[in-house]
Amino acid sequence: MCGRYRLSRRKQILAEHFGAEWEGDDWDVPRYNIAPMQLVPVLRQHAKDPGRRLSLMRWGLIPSWAKDEGGAARMINARSETAATLPAFASSLRSRRCLLPADGFYEWKRFGKVKQPYCFEVNGGQLFAFAGIWDAWKDAAGKTLETCSILTTTPNAVTSAIHDRMPVILDPAGYELWLDPGLRNVAAVTDLLKPFDARLMRSHPVSTRVNNVIHDDAECALPVELAQDQASLFP
Repeated sequence: MCGRYRLSRRKQILAEHFGAEWEGDDWDVPRYNIAPMQLVPVLRQHAKDPGRRLSLMRWGLIPSWAKDEGGAARMINARSETAATLPAFASSLRSRRCLLPADGFYEWKRFGKVKQPYCFEVNGGQLFAFAGIWDAWKDAAGKTLETCSILTTTPNAVTSAIHDRMPVILDPAGYELWLDPGLRNVAAVTDLLKPFDARLMRSHPVSTRVNNVIHDDAECALPVELAQDQASLFP
């Protein structure tokens, strides 16, 4: 799964990198410890406008038909192998696909009673994008809330040492296909939902500071030295 990630670039860099324009609320604060149920930048392509747009959504998908938002915290991830068959995700996978920009993500490995966090990066910390899906839900007052989820897949050689799942990181060559709102054939995009090339990834242990969502600064992602007994068990 993916339960925390990093996006330390400002809005201008995001827009330039992904060839997109911002709409609605802006993003202008580097984030080092993004957590579920928080607002995150999401990249979409609208059906009536081929241009890419960046906007903020809440991380934790609420299906449009849900009676309430109580299950959103459990919907931060969607398994790519089953998303097309589950009512909560199927419609979004078919017609509401998106990208979530990031430049790192965190996973934990248990060491006795302690869970050691690791930061994973692509190409030395460069920007990349998770494959995501989104939906729009209305509350009792008729207010619309847009939410999203990150697709996951089996781990590659880098992530498998720490966790049995990893977020789907899309190759930039697949962005256009994934974002195409006119493409509703799920089979045509499922080939994109595979483990990212391990040769382009690296990981390093980080401080348990990242465990607490109140900490959201560059120190969360800095490499740390493991104690000797931990180093013998962790990569």
